[in-house]
Amino acid sequence: MKRNVLIIGAGAVAHVAAHKCAQHNDVLGDICIASRTQYKCDAIIDSVVRKNNIKNKSGRLFSREINAMDVPATVKLIKETNSQIVLNLGSAFVNMSVLEACIQAGVSYMDTAIHEEPDRVCEDPPWYGNYEWKRKDRCTQRGINAILGVGFDPGVVNAYCALAVKHHFDEIDTVDIMDVNAGSHGKYFATNFDPEINFREFIKVWTWIDRTWVCKPIHEDKMVYTFPVVGKQTVYLNGHDELHSLSKNIDANSIRFWMGFSDHYINVFTVLKNIGLLSHQPVITSEGLEVVPLKVVKACLPDPSTLAQVYTGKTCIGNLIKGKKDGKEKEIFIYNICDHKKCYEEVESQAISYTAGVPAAAAALLVANGTWNPKTMVNVEELDPDPFIELLDKNGLPTEIKFVKPSNSDESKEKKSAGTRARSKAKAQ
Repeated sequence: MKRNVLIIGAGAVAHVAAHKCAQHNDVLGDICIASRTQYKCDAIIDSVVRKNNIKNKSGRLFSREINAMDVPATVKLIKETNSQIVLNLGSAFVNMSVLEACIQAGVSYMDTAIHEEPDRVCEDPPWYGNYEWKRKDRCTQRGINAILGVGFDPGVVNAYCALAVKHHFDEIDTVDIMDVNAGSHGKYFATNFDPEINFREFIKVWTWIDRTWVCKPIHEDKMVYTFPVVGKQTVYLNGHDELHSLSKNIDANSIRFWMGFSDHYINVFTVLKNIGLLSHQPVITSEGLEVVPLKVVKACLPDPSTLAQVYTGKTCIGNLIKGKKDGKEKEIFIYNICDHKKCYEEVESQAISYTAGVPAAAAALLVANGTWNPKTMVNVEELDPDPFIELLDKNGLPTEIKFVKPSNSDESKEKKSAGTRARSKAKAQ
Protein backbone atom coordinates (compact mmCIF):
# COMPACT_ATOMS: atom_id res chain seq x y z
CA MET A 1 0.00 0.00 0.00
CA LYS A 2 1.42 3.37 -1.05
CA ARG A 3 0.26 6.49 0.75
CA ASN A 4 0.64 10.26 0.64
CA VAL A 5 0.35 12.18 -2.62
CA LEU A 6 2.40 15.15 -3.78
CA ILE A 7 0.70 17.17 -6.52
CA ILE A 8 3.15 19.30 -8.50
CA GLY A 9 1.41 22.28 -10.11
CA ALA A 10 -1.52 24.53 -9.24
CA GLY A 11 -3.29 24.91 -12.57
CA ALA A 12 -6.74 23.80 -13.67
CA VAL A 13 -5.88 20.08 -13.92
CA ALA A 14 -4.14 20.07 -10.52
CA HIS A 15 -7.26 21.75 -9.13
CA VAL A 16 -9.45 18.83 -10.23
CA ALA A 17 -6.95 16.16 -9.16
CA ALA A 18 -6.71 17.72 -5.69
CA HIS A 19 -10.48 17.59 -5.28
CA LYS A 20 -10.62 13.97 -6.41
CA CYS A 21 -7.66 12.88 -4.29
CA ALA A 22 -9.25 14.57 -1.27
CA GLN A 23 -12.44 12.60 -1.92
CA HIS A 24 -10.31 9.46 -1.45
CA ASN A 25 -7.84 10.61 1.19
CA ASP A 26 -8.87 7.71 3.40
CA VAL A 27 -6.87 5.59 0.91
CA LEU A 28 -4.37 8.11 -0.40
CA GLY A 29 -3.39 9.69 2.91
CA ASP A 30 -1.84 13.16 3.14
CA ILE A 31 -2.08 15.42 0.11
CA CYS A 32 0.42 18.21 -0.56
CA ILE A 33 -0.03 20.67 -3.42
CA ALA A 34 3.20 22.42 -4.44
CA SER A 35 4.09 25.02 -7.06
CA ARG A 36 6.16 28.17 -7.55
CA THR A 37 3.13 30.23 -6.52
CA GLN A 38 1.94 28.88 -3.19
CA TYR A 39 -1.09 31.16 -3.05
CA LYS A 40 -2.52 29.26 -6.04
CA CYS A 41 -2.11 26.02 -4.10
CA ASP A 42 -3.91 27.59 -1.16
CA ALA A 43 -6.74 28.69 -3.46
CA ILE A 44 -7.21 25.07 -4.53
CA ILE A 45 -7.30 23.97 -0.90
CA ASP A 46 -9.92 26.64 -0.18
CA SER A 47 -12.00 25.26 -3.06
CA VAL A 48 -11.74 21.68 -1.78
CA VAL A 49 -12.83 22.78 1.69
CA ARG A 50 -15.61 24.97 0.28
CA LYS A 51 -17.07 22.02 -1.65
CA ASN A 52 -16.67 19.71 1.35
CA ASN A 53 -14.67 17.23 -0.72
CA ILE A 54 -12.36 15.96 2.04
CA LYS A 55 -13.49 12.45 2.94
CA ASN A 56 -11.28 11.97 6.01
CA LYS A 57 -11.61 15.27 7.86
CA SER A 58 -8.56 14.53 10.00
CA GLY A 59 -6.33 14.02 6.94
CA ARG A 60 -3.74 16.61 5.94
CA LEU A 61 -4.29 18.80 2.88
CA PHE A 62 -1.55 21.41 2.72
CA SER A 63 0.64 23.47 0.38
CA ARG A 64 4.30 24.11 -0.25
CA GLU A 65 6.33 26.38 -2.52
CA ILE A 66 8.63 24.58 -4.97
CA ASN A 67 10.59 25.25 -8.14
CA ALA A 68 10.06 21.91 -9.85
CA MET A 69 13.07 22.51 -12.11
CA ASP A 70 15.22 22.23 -8.97
CA VAL A 71 15.72 18.47 -8.66
CA PRO A 72 17.42 18.43 -5.22
CA ALA A 73 14.71 20.69 -3.78
CA THR A 74 12.00 18.44 -5.21
CA VAL A 75 13.67 15.33 -3.79
CA LYS A 76 13.82 17.06 -0.42
CA LEU A 77 10.12 17.97 -0.60
CA ILE A 78 9.16 14.40 -1.51
CA LYS A 79 11.03 13.10 1.53
CA GLU A 80 9.81 15.81 3.90
CA THR A 81 6.19 15.13 3.00
CA ASN A 82 6.76 11.36 3.03
CA SER A 83 5.02 11.21 -0.36
CA GLN A 84 5.05 7.86 -2.13
CA ILE A 85 3.07 9.04 -5.17
CA VAL A 86 3.87 12.16 -7.20
CA LEU A 87 1.32 13.57 -9.65
CA ASN A 88 3.21 15.91 -11.95
CA LEU A 89 0.48 18.26 -13.18
CA GLY A 90 2.64 21.30 -13.78
CA SER A 91 3.99 22.67 -17.04
CA ALA A 92 5.20 20.12 -19.60
CA PHE A 93 8.59 21.85 -19.37
CA VAL A 94 9.26 20.39 -15.88
CA ASN A 95 8.50 16.72 -16.63
CA MET A 96 12.08 15.49 -16.81
CA SER A 97 13.08 17.35 -13.65
CA VAL A 98 10.20 15.91 -11.65
CA LEU A 99 10.75 12.43 -13.09
CA GLU A 100 14.42 12.63 -12.14
CA ALA A 101 13.48 13.66 -8.61
CA CYS A 102 11.10 10.69 -8.33
CA ILE A 103 13.77 8.26 -9.56
CA GLN A 104 16.24 9.62 -7.02
CA ALA A 105 13.66 9.53 -4.22
CA GLY A 106 12.40 6.07 -5.21
CA VAL A 107 8.70 7.01 -5.50
CA SER A 108 5.93 6.55 -8.07
CA TYR A 109 5.67 9.16 -10.84
CA MET A 110 2.71 10.11 -13.05
CA ASP A 111 2.02 12.91 -15.52
CA THR A 112 -0.68 13.88 -18.01
CA ALA A 113 1.31 15.27 -20.93
CA ILE A 114 4.54 14.63 -22.79
CA HIS A 115 7.73 16.50 -21.92
CA GLU A 116 8.61 19.59 -23.94
CA GLU A 117 11.69 21.77 -24.20
CA PRO A 118 10.95 25.52 -24.49
CA ASP A 119 13.15 25.98 -27.55
CA ARG A 120 11.92 22.92 -29.46
CA VAL A 121 8.48 22.36 -30.99
CA CYS A 122 6.98 19.26 -32.62
CA GLU A 123 10.19 17.26 -32.61
CA ASP A 124 10.65 14.14 -34.73
CA PRO A 125 8.60 11.13 -33.58
CA PRO A 126 8.20 9.18 -31.48
CA TRP A 127 8.17 12.00 -28.95
CA TYR A 128 8.42 9.72 -25.93
CA GLY A 129 11.64 8.35 -27.38
CA ASN A 130 13.26 11.79 -27.19
CA TYR A 131 13.05 12.11 -23.40
CA GLU A 132 10.88 9.80 -21.28
CA TRP A 133 11.75 6.37 -22.66
CA LYS A 134 15.47 7.09 -22.29
CA ARG A 135 14.93 6.82 -18.53
CA LYS A 136 12.96 3.57 -18.57
CA ASP A 137 15.96 1.38 -17.72
CA ARG A 138 16.62 3.39 -14.57
CA CYS A 139 13.00 3.02 -13.49
CA THR A 140 13.22 -0.73 -14.11
CA GLN A 141 16.45 -1.05 -12.15
CA ARG A 142 14.90 0.69 -9.14
CA GLY A 143 11.45 -0.87 -9.49
CA ILE A 144 9.81 2.55 -9.84
CA ASN A 145 6.30 3.04 -11.22
CA ALA A 146 6.44 5.75 -13.88
CA ILE A 147 3.06 6.00 -15.63
CA LEU A 148 3.16 8.41 -18.54
CA GLY A 149 0.28 10.45 -19.91
CA VAL A 150 -2.51 9.49 -17.53
CA GLY A 151 -4.96 12.30 -18.26
CA PHE A 152 -7.73 11.77 -20.79
CA ASP A 153 -5.92 12.29 -24.08
CA PRO A 154 -3.35 10.99 -23.52
CA GLY A 155 -4.49 8.56 -20.86
CA VAL A 156 -8.08 7.33 -21.00
CA VAL A 157 -8.01 7.12 -24.80
CA ASN A 158 -4.94 4.87 -24.47
CA ALA A 159 -6.93 2.67 -22.08
CA TYR A 160 -9.76 2.60 -24.63
CA CYS A 161 -7.31 1.10 -27.13
CA ALA A 162 -6.21 -1.50 -24.58
CA LEU A 163 -9.89 -2.25 -23.86
CA ALA A 164 -10.52 -2.77 -27.56
CA VAL A 165 -7.60 -5.19 -27.85
CA LYS A 166 -8.57 -7.09 -24.70
CA HIS A 167 -12.31 -7.46 -25.29
CA HIS A 168 -13.45 -6.44 -28.75
CA PHE A 169 -11.02 -7.10 -31.62
CA ASP A 170 -8.76 -9.80 -32.99
CA GLU A 171 -7.36 -7.36 -35.56
CA ILE A 172 -7.41 -3.54 -35.56
CA ASP A 173 -7.23 -1.60 -38.80
CA THR A 174 -7.75 2.03 -37.72
CA VAL A 175 -8.05 4.02 -34.52
CA ASP A 176 -9.41 7.55 -34.81
CA ILE A 177 -9.25 9.44 -31.51
CA MET A 178 -11.67 12.37 -31.56
CA ASP A 179 -11.95 15.21 -29.06
CA VAL A 180 -14.70 17.82 -29.29
CA ASN A 181 -15.84 20.54 -26.93
CA ALA A 182 -19.42 21.45 -27.75
CA GLY A 183 -19.50 23.99 -24.96
CA SER A 184 -19.44 27.77 -24.88
CA HIS A 185 -17.52 30.14 -22.59
CA GLY A 186 -18.87 33.43 -23.95
CA LYS A 187 -15.43 34.92 -24.61
CA TYR A 188 -14.28 36.27 -27.97
CA PHE A 189 -11.37 33.81 -27.96
CA ALA A 190 -9.85 31.51 -25.36
CA THR A 191 -8.06 28.18 -25.08
CA ASN A 192 -9.26 25.36 -22.85
CA PHE A 193 -5.86 24.83 -21.21
CA ASP A 194 -2.49 26.60 -21.04
CA PRO A 195 -2.42 28.71 -24.25
CA GLU A 196 1.33 28.30 -24.65
CA ILE A 197 1.16 24.50 -24.60
CA ASN A 198 -2.05 24.53 -26.62
CA PHE A 199 -0.64 26.52 -29.51
CA ARG A 200 2.69 24.67 -29.54
CA GLU A 201 0.73 21.54 -30.50
CA PHE A 202 -0.49 23.19 -33.68
CA ILE A 203 2.74 23.82 -35.55
CA LYS A 204 2.58 20.74 -37.75
CA VAL A 205 0.84 17.39 -37.74
CA TRP A 206 2.69 14.15 -37.05
CA THR A 207 0.26 11.26 -37.59
CA TRP A 208 0.52 7.45 -37.89
CA ILE A 209 -0.85 6.21 -41.23
CA ASP A 210 -0.22 2.79 -42.81
CA ARG A 211 2.32 1.99 -40.09
CA THR A 212 4.57 4.95 -40.78
CA TRP A 213 4.89 8.54 -39.57
CA VAL A 214 3.41 11.14 -41.90
CA CYS A 215 3.88 14.90 -41.50
CA LYS A 216 1.10 17.19 -42.69
CA PRO A 217 0.27 20.91 -42.44
CA ILE A 218 -1.97 21.88 -39.54
CA HIS A 219 -5.74 22.06 -40.15
CA GLU A 220 -5.37 20.67 -43.70
CA ASP A 221 -7.47 17.51 -43.25
CA LYS A 222 -10.91 17.61 -41.68
CA MET A 223 -14.10 15.57 -41.47
CA VAL A 224 -17.62 15.89 -40.08
CA TYR A 225 -18.68 13.21 -37.61
CA THR A 226 -21.99 12.73 -35.81
CA PHE A 227 -21.10 12.25 -32.15
CA PRO A 228 -23.39 10.84 -29.47
CA VAL A 229 -25.24 13.58 -27.53
CA VAL A 230 -23.36 16.56 -29.06
CA GLY A 231 -24.29 15.77 -32.68
CA LYS A 232 -22.45 16.73 -35.88
CA GLN A 233 -19.05 18.33 -35.29
CA THR A 234 -16.17 19.25 -37.59
CA VAL A 235 -12.86 17.76 -36.47
CA TYR A 236 -9.37 18.43 -37.82
CA LEU A 237 -6.43 16.04 -38.08
CA ASN A 238 -3.82 16.94 -35.46
CA GLY A 239 -0.69 15.54 -33.93
CA HIS A 240 -0.95 14.51 -30.28
CA ASP A 241 0.97 12.84 -27.47
CA GLU A 242 -0.80 9.48 -27.40
CA LEU A 243 0.01 8.64 -31.01
CA HIS A 244 3.68 8.39 -30.07
CA SER A 245 3.19 5.46 -27.71
CA LEU A 246 0.14 3.84 -29.30
CA SER A 247 2.03 3.48 -32.58
CA LYS A 248 4.51 1.30 -30.69
CA ASN A 249 2.19 -0.60 -28.34
CA ILE A 250 -1.01 -1.12 -30.35
CA ASP A 251 -0.95 -3.30 -33.47
CA ALA A 252 -2.98 -1.12 -35.85
CA ASN A 253 -2.45 0.07 -39.41
CA SER A 254 -3.35 3.71 -38.73
CA ILE A 255 -3.82 5.72 -35.53
CA ARG A 256 -4.94 9.34 -35.88
CA PHE A 257 -6.02 12.17 -33.61
CA TRP A 258 -8.78 14.62 -34.50
CA MET A 259 -9.81 17.73 -32.58
CA GLY A 260 -12.91 19.87 -33.01
CA PHE A 261 -12.55 23.57 -33.80
CA SER A 262 -15.12 26.18 -34.75
CA ASP A 263 -14.69 28.33 -37.85
CA HIS A 264 -14.09 31.29 -35.54
CA TYR A 265 -11.26 29.49 -33.72
CA ILE A 266 -9.63 28.54 -37.03
CA ASN A 267 -9.85 32.13 -38.29
CA VAL A 268 -8.31 33.67 -35.17
CA PHE A 269 -5.63 30.99 -34.97
CA THR A 270 -4.73 31.53 -38.64
CA VAL A 271 -4.33 35.29 -38.19
CA LEU A 272 -2.18 34.87 -35.05
CA LYS A 273 -0.02 32.29 -36.80
CA ASN A 274 0.39 34.22 -40.05
CA ILE A 275 1.59 37.40 -38.34
CA GLY A 276 4.05 35.48 -36.16
CA LEU A 277 2.33 35.83 -32.79
CA LEU A 278 2.46 32.07 -32.16
CA SER A 279 6.23 31.90 -32.47
CA HIS A 280 8.23 30.57 -29.52
CA GLN A 281 11.35 32.38 -30.75
CA PRO A 282 12.20 35.72 -29.04
CA VAL A 283 11.87 39.03 -30.88
CA ILE A 284 13.13 42.53 -30.00
CA THR A 285 10.60 45.34 -29.67
CA SER A 286 11.31 48.94 -30.76
CA GLU A 287 12.00 49.72 -27.09
CA GLY A 288 14.75 47.11 -27.04
CA LEU A 289 12.78 44.59 -25.00
CA GLU A 290 13.16 40.90 -25.78
CA VAL A 291 9.81 39.10 -25.75
CA VAL A 292 8.47 35.73 -26.89
CA PRO A 293 5.36 36.40 -29.04
CA LEU A 294 3.59 33.24 -27.85
CA LYS A 295 4.03 34.27 -24.22
CA VAL A 296 2.56 37.70 -25.01
CA VAL A 297 -0.50 36.05 -26.56
CA LYS A 298 -0.80 33.82 -23.49
CA ALA A 299 -0.72 36.90 -21.22
CA CYS A 300 -3.50 38.54 -23.25
CA LEU A 301 -5.88 35.57 -23.27
CA PRO A 302 -8.19 34.53 -20.41
CA ASP A 303 -6.72 32.13 -17.86
CA PRO A 304 -8.46 28.80 -18.66
CA SER A 305 -9.23 28.27 -14.97
CA THR A 306 -11.39 31.42 -15.00
CA LEU A 307 -13.72 29.89 -17.61
CA ALA A 308 -15.10 27.23 -15.29
CA GLN A 309 -18.03 29.18 -13.91
CA VAL A 310 -19.22 30.49 -17.28
CA TYR A 311 -18.86 27.35 -19.39
CA THR A 312 -22.01 25.61 -20.65
CA GLY A 313 -22.48 22.55 -22.83
CA LYS A 314 -20.66 19.25 -23.04
CA THR A 315 -17.51 17.56 -24.28
CA CYS A 316 -17.22 14.25 -26.10
CA ILE A 317 -13.92 12.39 -26.35
CA GLY A 318 -13.68 8.93 -27.81
CA ASN A 319 -12.03 6.34 -30.04
CA LEU A 320 -13.62 5.20 -33.31
CA ILE A 321 -12.03 1.80 -33.85
CA LYS A 322 -12.39 -0.44 -36.91
CA GLY A 323 -11.14 -3.98 -37.33
CA LYS A 324 -12.21 -7.62 -37.17
CA LYS A 325 -13.57 -10.00 -34.56
CA ASP A 326 -14.01 -13.71 -35.30
CA GLY A 327 -13.28 -13.00 -38.96
CA LYS A 328 -16.06 -10.40 -39.27
CA GLU A 329 -15.71 -6.65 -39.72
CA LYS A 330 -16.44 -4.63 -36.60
CA GLU A 331 -16.62 -0.93 -35.72
CA ILE A 332 -17.15 0.63 -32.30
CA PHE A 333 -17.02 4.07 -30.74
CA ILE A 334 -15.75 4.10 -27.12
CA TYR A 335 -16.40 7.49 -25.55
CA ASN A 336 -17.19 9.74 -22.61
CA ILE A 337 -19.59 12.66 -22.36
CA CYS A 338 -18.76 15.32 -19.77
CA ASP A 339 -20.95 18.25 -18.74
CA HIS A 340 -19.30 21.61 -17.96
CA LYS A 341 -22.00 22.71 -15.51
CA LYS A 342 -21.94 19.46 -13.52
CA CYS A 343 -18.15 19.63 -13.26
CA TYR A 344 -18.36 23.12 -11.82
CA GLU A 345 -21.01 22.09 -9.33
CA GLU A 346 -18.82 19.25 -8.05
CA VAL A 347 -15.28 20.67 -8.12
CA GLU A 348 -15.53 24.26 -9.45
CA SER A 349 -13.92 23.28 -12.77
CA GLN A 350 -14.83 23.13 -16.45
CA ALA A 351 -15.08 19.78 -18.24
CA ILE A 352 -11.76 19.94 -20.12
CA SER A 353 -9.80 20.16 -16.88
CA TYR A 354 -12.11 17.64 -15.24
CA THR A 355 -11.48 15.00 -17.91
CA ALA A 356 -7.71 15.39 -17.42
CA GLY A 357 -7.63 15.61 -13.61
CA VAL A 358 -9.97 12.76 -12.68
CA PRO A 359 -7.90 10.06 -14.46
CA ALA A 360 -4.72 11.21 -12.69
CA ALA A 361 -6.42 10.79 -9.31
CA ALA A 362 -7.85 7.42 -10.37
CA ALA A 363 -4.38 6.26 -11.39
CA ALA A 364 -3.05 7.35 -8.00
CA LEU A 365 -5.68 5.15 -6.33
CA LEU A 366 -4.73 2.16 -8.47
CA VAL A 367 -1.07 2.62 -7.62
CA ALA A 368 -1.89 3.16 -3.95
CA ASN A 369 -3.80 -0.11 -3.64
CA GLY A 370 -1.35 -2.08 -5.78
CA THR A 371 -3.70 -2.77 -8.72
CA TRP A 372 -1.26 -1.00 -11.02
CA ASN A 373 2.28 -1.86 -10.01
CA PRO A 374 4.44 -2.23 -13.15
CA LYS A 375 7.69 -1.38 -11.31
CA THR A 376 8.98 0.25 -14.49
CA MET A 377 8.03 3.02 -16.94
CA VAL A 378 4.84 2.41 -18.93
CA ASN A 379 2.26 4.17 -21.02
CA VAL A 380 -1.35 3.64 -20.05
CA GLU A 381 -2.16 1.17 -22.85
CA GLU A 382 0.40 -1.24 -21.34
CA LEU A 383 -1.71 -1.58 -18.16
CA ASP A 384 -4.95 -3.47 -17.49
CA PRO A 385 -7.72 -1.09 -18.64
CA ASP A 386 -10.62 -2.71 -16.77
CA PRO A 387 -9.99 -1.46 -13.19
CA PHE A 388 -9.10 2.00 -14.52
CA ILE A 389 -12.26 2.38 -16.59
CA GLU A 390 -14.42 0.99 -13.80
CA LEU A 391 -12.91 3.45 -11.33
CA LEU A 392 -13.48 6.34 -13.74
CA ASP A 393 -17.09 5.22 -14.05
CA LYS A 394 -17.50 5.66 -10.29
CA ASN A 395 -15.76 9.03 -10.24
CA GLY A 396 -17.62 11.09 -12.80
CA LEU A 397 -16.24 9.86 -16.14
CA PRO A 398 -18.43 6.96 -17.30
CA THR A 399 -17.34 5.16 -20.46
CA GLU A 400 -19.92 4.27 -23.08
CA ILE A 401 -19.58 2.03 -26.13
CA LYS A 402 -21.60 2.42 -29.30
CA PHE A 403 -21.48 -0.64 -31.55
CA VAL A 404 -21.54 0.99 -34.97
CA LYS A 405 -20.99 -2.31 -36.78
CA PRO A 406 -21.40 -5.27 -34.40
CA SER A 407 -19.53 -8.46 -35.27
CA ASN A 408 -22.27 -10.70 -33.86
CA SER A 409 -25.90 -10.55 -32.86
CA ASP A 410 -25.43 -10.23 -29.09
CA GLU A 411 -23.95 -6.73 -29.36
CA SER A 412 -26.58 -4.02 -29.48
CA LYS A 413 -26.13 -0.91 -31.57
CA GLU A 414 -27.20 1.07 -28.53
CA LYS A 415 -24.62 2.48 -26.17
CA LYS A 416 -23.55 0.41 -23.17
CA SER A 417 -21.60 1.34 -20.09
CA ALA A 418 -18.15 -0.25 -20.27
CA GLY A 419 -17.79 -0.10 -16.50
CA THR A 420 -21.15 -1.82 -15.92
CA ARG A 421 -20.29 -4.52 -18.45
CA ALA A 422 -16.92 -5.15 -16.80
CA ARG A 423 -18.58 -5.55 -13.39
CA SER A 424 -21.22 -7.92 -14.81
CA LYS A 425 -18.53 -10.03 -16.44
CA ALA A 426 -16.58 -10.21 -13.19
CA LYS A 427 -19.71 -11.38 -11.30
CA ALA A 428 -20.42 -14.04 -13.92
CA GLN A 429 -16.92 -15.41 -13.53
